[in-house]
Amino acid sequence: MMSKYVICEGREIHYTEWGAGKKETLIAWHGLARTGRDMDDIAAHLAPRYRVICPDTIGRGLSQWSPEPAKEYCLEFYARLALSLADRLGLDDFHWLGTSMGGALGIKLAAGALKGRIRRLILNDIGPKLGEAALERIRSYAGSPPQFERVSELEDYFRTVYKPFGWMSDEQWRRLTETSVRRLPDGMLTPHYDPNMVLQFTHHPHDYDQWQAWDAIDVPTLCLRGEASDLLLADIAEEMRKRGPRAVVVTIAGCGHAPALNVPDQFALVERFLNGK
Repeated sequence: MMSKYVICEGREIHYTEWGAGKKETLIAWHGLARTGRDMDDIAAHLAPRYRVICPDTIGRGLSQWSPEPAKEYCLEFYARLALSLADRLGLDDFHWLGTSMGGALGIKLAAGALKGRIRRLILNDIGPKLGEAALERIRSYAGSPPQFERVSELEDYFRTVYKPFGWMSDEQWRRLTETSVRRLPDGMLTPHYDPNMVLQFTHHPHDYDQWQAWDAIDVPTLCLRGEASDLLLADIAEEMRKRGPRAVVVTIAGCGHAPALNVPDQFALVERFLNGK
């Protein structure tokens, strides 16, 4: 795994690269308040065959924070960043794996700016319409990130708020914490993102209403849905089977929003789909 930086649309974007030199590329994009390091496990598994690019969205992880948060924290600007990244990396065609927000971005791109370049689309617990209860839940914790004195306290918080991710080992919880922490000027610890990223929901309230984009997608699409997900509701997932790209929908037992993509069964689902099976 290599850590790299690139300027896209005038902003510095950090990403990790796995499997450098492999012929096929997969871009793996994380969820709303997360970082590209969430993709470590699936990226490491796929790296023997695929080049895997795992960006930090602007305002998250090690990427630059936006100086214009109300304008740039939205799917339209994220799509411009993704297009720039693909161009800078010389990617003519590639696969896309997106968790939550990263999947919504994939829907927008596969129907728009990257149509014809995204060959296979994998959505991790996201669809063209979101459950309202989940949106309220996410807004409630993401917009006011807590502060802690100790890393162990932050880990306890993550274990609570991200319990719907499903089973994770102690080592995985520790890595999630250590790759998601920043220290404030007063020495306190808080999650590694710009709290202003929630301005997306007030300034771009219809960002995640994407049935029109969904119907324009014409590539093989796999949707993984957490069994207890409150973000991707069962009736929306069923509609995704029937229209647009007619996604293959697989329910992941034992988790909600969103499966952590960290265990062999989930690796196998992704790998089989990428292999065209």
